[in-house]
Amino acid sequence: MATVTKRHWQTAGGVERTAWIVSYSTAGKRHIKTFQSKREADAWKTETLHEIARGIHTPPTASITVGEAGERWVEQCKTDGLEATTVRQYRQHLDLHIVQLIGTMKLAHLSPASVIDFRNALIKEKRSRALASKVIVSLGAILGTAMAAGLVARNVVRDQASGHSKRQRRLGKRHDKRIEVGVDIPTKDEIRALLAAAQGRWRPMIVTVIFTGLRASELRGLRWSDVELGAGAGSLSVRQRADRFNAIGSPKSNAGKRTVPLAPMVVNTLKEWKLACPKGELGLVFPNLRGGVESLHAMSGGLGAAQKAAGLGGSRRAPRYGMHAFRHAAASLLIDQGLSPKRIQSFMGHSTISVTFDVYGHLFPDADEDQAVMQQLQQRLIG
Repeated sequence: MATVTKRHWQTAGGVERTAWIVSYSTAGKRHIKTFQSKREADAWKTETLHEIARGIHTPPTASITVGEAGERWVEQCKTDGLEATTVRQYRQHLDLHIVQLIGTMKLAHLSPASVIDFRNALIKEKRSRALASKVIVSLGAILGTAMAAGLVARNVVRDQASGHSKRQRRLGKRHDKRIEVGVDIPTKDEIRALLAAAQGRWRPMIVTVIFTGLRASELRGLRWSDVELGAGAGSLSVRQRADRFNAIGSPKSNAGKRTVPLAPMVVNTLKEWKLACPKGELGLVFPNLRGGVESLHAMSGGLGAAQKAAGLGGSRRAPRYGMHAFRHAAASLLIDQGLSPKRIQSFMGHSTISVTFDVYGHLFPDADEDQAVMQQLQQRLIG
């Protein structure tokens, strides 16, 4: 049984106050919640009675805080065997953003409106919009874990997203920075210069990333057993990756498990490299000098040295173009070669075609074709 009653009182300063009180019982205990209007009180009462009937209601007094729920979530991620880098990122979202702003708030007090307020607060605190979106996703995962444990009745992030995420994504795209050739990724002339200048143990890696677009983690986890260097058409299969802690694991997603054809230059370079490659138990294609997993720092240094030798600028410590820039460059070269968006998605290992369009969509249009379309449009309209 639940009731809604109106309460009047006077403050110490003599000001008249009014509030609406929802009183209800669950598990043999009486609880109350206060609202400014009867409409809010009636809506909350109806929802609460529904939750009680389903056995999923958590009274505010028994609710844990967002920070406590976040700790449970991180521990669950560890138990589920998520990669150390993923758990580390989630821990940063929790400690540096969620706990700082809403860590003491109880789960029962969260609402779709409070999610919007939290996102706005993140941006006002100088977090980027991209980071704010990722932190909100983590908050939703925290609430999802709490729901599974019966600690909260609803996931307000999901409820908020149903009404606001499309608008937020549309507005957020205004701030997206498009990849620019010569600024974010190397030009064709710069790639040619780099291929001519790259020498030593870093050359095979550089040649491979330019023509395949593999992620750094995929290059570091690539095994000789996954590379085919036959006389006909060479290929490599991405079946594992090495995270920043050098732990070998599965690719980023199921779409990341893919086979990529190799250009003749890559095949010949890898054949030569296989003879000189340091041997190790893992059988890696691009290992460190002891045959183990190469560090990201060392790979970046080798890439920086090669770029400096090619006259592209930058230094060993601060390459002009990072490893991911050459992944983007590979995609741009494939697009320029006329591959369809679906094939680009497959080559890059993107989970969805929308990811491919979001990152590279602006590189697909053909100006000559667009001009021909406009001429045809005019001819059909006015002759």
